[in-house]
Amino acid sequence: MNNTILVTGGAGFIGANFVLDWLAAGLGRVVNLDKLTYAGNLQNLQDVAQHPDHVFVHGDIGDRALVAKLLAEHKPRAILNFAAESHVDRSIHGPEDFIQTNVVGTFHLLEEARHYWSSLDTSEQGAFRFLHVSTDEVYGTLAAHDPAFTETKPYAPNSPYSASKAASDHLVRAYQHTYGLPTLTTNCSNNYGPYHFPEKLIPLCLLNALAGKPLPIYGDGQQIRDWLYVKDHCSAIRRVLEAGRVGETYNVGGWNEKANLDVVQLLCDILDSLQPRKDGQSYREQITFVKDRPGHDRRYAIDASKLYSELGWKPQESFETGIRKTVAWYLEHQDWVENVNSGEYRRWLDQHYAESAA
Repeated sequence: MNNTILVTGGAGFIGANFVLDWLAAGLGRVVNLDKLTYAGNLQNLQDVAQHPDHVFVHGDIGDRALVAKLLAEHKPRAILNFAAESHVDRSIHGPEDFIQTNVVGTFHLLEEARHYWSSLDTSEQGAFRFLHVSTDEVYGTLAAHDPAFTETKPYAPNSPYSASKAASDHLVRAYQHTYGLPTLTTNCSNNYGPYHFPEKLIPLCLLNALAGKPLPIYGDGQQIRDWLYVKDHCSAIRRVLEAGRVGETYNVGGWNEKANLDVVQLLCDILDSLQPRKDGQSYREQITFVKDRPGHDRRYAIDASKLYSELGWKPQESFETGIRKTVAWYLEHQDWVENVNSGEYRRWLDQHYAESAA
């Protein structure tokens, strides 16, 4: 078995960051399979478009013939599954795509991974890993003083998105217990950083601020999330892939619980210092509260102590350092912003937040 890995969803936000970091570190060859739905963006991979160790394949994890062909041809030592529909609002308005990609697609990928793994010799089987990247939203919501989510917390998903990810997590677990497929699962908190598609809170408010538009905050803005810089998340996944125990789940968190309103206010303050408004006013003036979304979880908090105690991983960025790096990246990459912040996505976004504010 060679030093090749198959990454699914590697043109999306987290997947692309993982691919870029992996290749920059010279860790081996990457076969990158992505369907290029609205949030998949080849521009994210522009820096490695000609890299000799990067093979991009436009395709769907649900296309079993394609997946089987890639596995037979490239013989990867691991599959890392980043492919997912991931936006809660979209799952509320149109859940079917989430079921098809996150549940059915993961099932098809697992089936082909199982057949491929079964064909390997004993030593290759022992070295192979299937790493499934998931979310803390599968655990449901927490009250203000509840302890943070641990890996043993029962699943209680509250949106079609989180329910679809919970289902895929259970499938991965079942394939390890039933067939012996050597799987690993990571459940991460809210990611932020470069290449983040502008439907999520931080890039949405950042780009709206620069465009002089309202910064939409659901409800009272006191929903609490743990924030994880995407580069830290990528380093955690590499560590789990390297040394995680087969069949185990590892929570990945940033140890940064912040209310949404506090996040946006800090974002505004950083913009005030790096790119002040021409009228001299603070970007905070653009904050607008909109109708809360249905079933909005009040608090997520990740306990990542298992990952630290077993594998020695902890995040390198505080929220304050990570968010400043994020804002600087967006200010320096306006071409990327202009290319993604248009077309079908922009029409959906304008309509959705107009309805929420009504």
